[in-house]
Amino acid sequence: MPHRLNHADLQNHARHWIEAWNRGDVEAVVSAFSDDAEFISAVAEPYVGTSRIQGKAALRDYWVAALADRPGLHFELVAAICDEPGQQLVVHYIASANGKRAFACEIMRFDNGRQVYGEALYGAPVL
Repeated sequence: MPHRLNHADLQNHARHWIEAWNRGDVEAVVSAFSDDAEFISAVAEPYVGTSRIQGKAALRDYWVAALADRPGLHFELVAAICDEPGQQLVVHYIASANGKRAFACEIMRFDNGRQVYGEALYGAPVL
């Protein structure tokens, strides 16, 4: 029987995701993903040559490279919006790096308890 995440699981994932990024723990972040996960990010292209990343290993490579450019990266959780029936989570947060703060969100989709899709969306600066 497939493993489905409940509301508490999704909320916990959001909190642990923020904590892992704030530690710079790429392994903890990628551990939630399936091996063949897909991830889309407009800022990935300079690091990996594309905005569409396929697979856990490629995600790890991207995030290790991106973190090297962003020492002191810090995320502040604004909200975690859970769609339990759809097994989706939107994490709305403020990203602080290199003296700048901006709103962002990640759309996450899960299958059998593993993240199979993610998309990072970047917004306006925090004034």
